[in-house]
Amino acid sequence: MSKTPTLLDRLSKARSGSAPEVTDRARRGLMAYVGAQADVARAGKELADGTAATGVGRVALSALSPQGLACADGCAFCCILTGDDGGTITEAEAKALYSALAPLAGQPDGRTWHPKACPSLDPVTRSCRAYDVRPMICRAYVSTDVEACKAVSEGQAASGPGTLGPYHTYLAAIGLSRSALKGVKRVSTYALSRLAAAAVEGAALEDALDAARHKPSELDAELKRSKRDMSRA
Repeated sequence: MSKTPTLLDRLSKARSGSAPEVTDRARRGLMAYVGAQADVARAGKELADGTAATGVGRVALSALSPQGLACADGCAFCCILTGDDGGTITEAEAKALYSALAPLAGQPDGRTWHPKACPSLDPVTRSCRAYDVRPMICRAYVSTDVEACKAVSEGQAASGPGTLGPYHTYLAAIGLSRSALKGVKRVSTYALSRLAAAAVEGAALEDALDAARHKPSELDAELKRSKRDMSRA
């Protein structure tokens, strides 16, 4: 009789679509995360909703001490988003962001300051109104040059801003989670800007999630971009 594979078995064979060294870091992190859970059902749920991937990313981020950063409260050029996506976030991050922003429905948001700004921003102070629950993409994006951030927000190429390595580990962890749970649970990602906009515009949670949910191909594309960026680093 064949033995049903465990979550750890599935993770050991999963593929992420990211660079091999990044995938290995993400796999080790996820297997440690799952191995520490006494409740197998809960471990599966936290793989599916991205809680595990976010945990792996945050642990990696906490081990870094980048020097010379120009980031400061109210400097929000990095919160001017291109397109209608704004960045990839997990289901757990999307729900946390919604909970932080939904009470602010109907109030002026970041788009009052700049039409492409993240709706999470306070338009006067330019500070994030969901800072404590900000997603990994926000936590991992830093800069050593404010003027470079301004240039990038205007569509110009500039050195200084960039995404720290743990973000790529987090993305790989999402890819591994999706691969490990294929045919068992759905692993979705969401567009940060669409989720935030829906929350401040008064949408119900399920409607906000539906509006922001990515197609599976969008995570694939983000993993490819991540792999390309890592190869240039």
